[in-house]
Amino acid sequence: MTAVTARLADGVSAIPADQWDACAGGGNPFVSHAFLAALEQSSSVGARSGWQPIPIIVDGADGAPIAVAPAYAKSHSQGEYVFDHAWADAWERAGGRYYPKLQIAAPFTPVPGPRLLLRDRAAAPALIAALEAVTDQHELSSAHATFVDPDQVPLFEAAGWLIREGTQFHWRNQGFGTFDDFLDTLASRKRKAIRKERAAAVAGLTIRHLTGPEIGAREWDAFWTFYQDTGNRKWGRPYLTRSFFPLLGQTMGDRVLLILAERDGVPIAGALNLIGGDALYGRYWGCTEDVPFLHFELCYYQAIDAAIARGLGSVEAGAQGEHKLARGYAPVPTWSAHYIPDAGFRRAVADFLVRERDAVEADQVYLGQMTPFKRG
Repeated sequence: MTAVTARLADGVSAIPADQWDACAGGGNPFVSHAFLAALEQSSSVGARSGWQPIPIIVDGADGAPIAVAPAYAKSHSQGEYVFDHAWADAWERAGGRYYPKLQIAAPFTPVPGPRLLLRDRAAAPALIAALEAVTDQHELSSAHATFVDPDQVPLFEAAGWLIREGTQFHWRNQGFGTFDDFLDTLASRKRKAIRKERAAAVAGLTIRHLTGPEIGAREWDAFWTFYQDTGNRKWGRPYLTRSFFPLLGQTMGDRVLLILAERDGVPIAGALNLIGGDALYGRYWGCTEDVPFLHFELCYYQAIDAAIARGLGSVEAGAQGEHKLARGYAPVPTWSAHYIPDAGFRRAVADFLVRERDAVEADQVYLGQMTPFKRG
């Protein structure tokens, strides 16, 4: 390959959108220039948040990027959804300094996707080498690429990074024309349970699917209230700032799907999704009125309706949640890759990952037996 150079930028916003997106492609909205720049411009990421953007760029002979990585200097392990707090504790008890570390990720987003954004796939080794060089030269404890697209796992593995396995629950579209077509694949008892849940959830409510210019200031105000309520209950304070949401609507509104539940014209709950090339990604949910089963309706069943209507291949409804099994979401593996320069620390983590993977894969087999689909 022609000689390349690597450099750091002050943020994704400092890189021309067309150059970034030529590497990122159009399939996954969370690595798009618009999404990552909105995080920066809204101060959702930055020094205040402990997510300092330092995207790493490999330039080609023509001076334009042929590979980029959404990289961040992290001063904590919040907002990652791949938990390394025990690693941090062990390293610091041994006298090391775990933070800052290098994080290659879509911030606050447990969505699998490319972490090596490649206009030229042959540049992958150079980009991985650049990630390692930044880690080494700045004496960082480690580098972590989280929620890596399965197709890119072998690239990290070939470079000697440690691979970690996790589990999420995704819904797969088997060419369904309607929600009832999906229900027909479930056991009778499960079909009846879902129909009862859906009827109870929407009684007295109006459900609206909004995208693009249909989402105005009123809708964003309502959703901000929902998001704050969920964030305050789950992780103490919301990760995203108020200005992020209208920025998202302005810059990539055609990829936003906001599902609202209204009572007498007043929004009482909402679920925010992003539309990918072949997937619907459920991200945030919240409510101001506690309605039984409404969370399942907006986040899972309405998402399935939307995916079927758009001909999308899957719904990815976020991290964790074994309760998704009963709603037709099946366990799938997720992957992260970890570069640890210190040989002793690396050995300890590698040993842990072997034992953890055995447990994760056994759990996936067990969970797979609990899905509601017809047997035989």
